[in-house]
Amino acid sequence: MDKIKLAGQVAQIARRAGAAIMSIYGNAGEMHIELKDDQSPLTLADKAANDIITSGLMQLDVHFPIISEESKQIAYAERRDEEYQWMVDPLDGTKEFLKRNGEFTVNIALIKRHEPEIGVVYVPALDEMYWAVRGEGAWMETSQGTTRLQAAAFRMSDAGLNVVCSRSHLSEATHAFINQLNAPQLVSRGSALKFLIVAKGEAHIYPRLGPTSEWDTCPAQLILEEAGGQVIDESTGQPMLYNKEDLLNAFFVAYGRVLPE
Repeated sequence: MDKIKLAGQVAQIARRAGAAIMSIYGNAGEMHIELKDDQSPLTLADKAANDIITSGLMQLDVHFPIISEESKQIAYAERRDEEYQWMVDPLDGTKEFLKRNGEFTVNIALIKRHEPEIGVVYVPALDEMYWAVRGEGAWMETSQGTTRLQAAAFRMSDAGLNVVCSRSHLSEATHAFINQLNAPQLVSRGSALKFLIVAKGEAHIYPRLGPTSEWDTCPAQLILEEAGGQVIDESTGQPMLYNKEDLLNAFFVAYGRVLPE
């Protein structure tokens, strides 16, 4: 399997999904909104993007099971022994989409056992494509060209670290983590953009001491790791793992390149 070629094909699928999202974006204020079981919003854009992504992945030369936020979930007994699986969030940041602030993404990852091997995150409102293949670096593609991403190096004791947090979710535990830092500067972003600005070196830390699902984090984790950063599961102290029986993540903190004190 040529994973770099496959990443390019997945990026094109993400771009098509992003185009469908943007075609709906202008009318988001008048859109019919459903509430899922967890009371999170579901829109026509989520559904359209999901259809494009699942169809596109099924048409590739390689065929793997697809775990998507907006599709019926595959039973763990069926997926636990699969070597490769797709992990998809067709519209990460639906609340940001509805606020029309542009801070939403299309997330697609290929998991090998429990670790992301390919990560693609597309930002439709900015037409920015981020992708990584394990061992091959992390990259950003815009109309200006392709740039290799490198996370910023820092020490945890440094003053004025840029700490990225959610526009829609900021728990008491996250506040407590931030308060331990030395005069941190808060940067708010929605969706997987929080990982991306750490991968670009524009922020240093992203603490998420609150609930997320595997499709929210999987592709962006690989992008950050390949840029030199890490995403640490607060329950284990180890990198986050995927294709678990429970698709909810543990609390985590994402870092750029942390230097020893």
